[in-house]
Amino acid sequence: RMQWGDLWAAFALYLVLEGLMPFLNPGAMKRTLLQLAGLEERTLRMAGFASMIAGALLLYFVRGG
Repeated sequence: RMQWGDLWAAFALYLVLEGLMPFLNPGAMKRTLLQLAGLEERTLRMAGFASMIAGALLLYFVRGG
């Protein structure tokens, strides 16, 4: 059973990982965001969906589902 502390720990790890790219290489981050802005909404939506599915599957296997 998941505890609230687990959720906060996952959120904290998410923030650390999100901050890595702009901290280590802000120029590449800006170029990447500019490229993403040029993509069609459908493409971004599909990438987001694939990311959610991959994350859910990874969580399922990591948690011993």
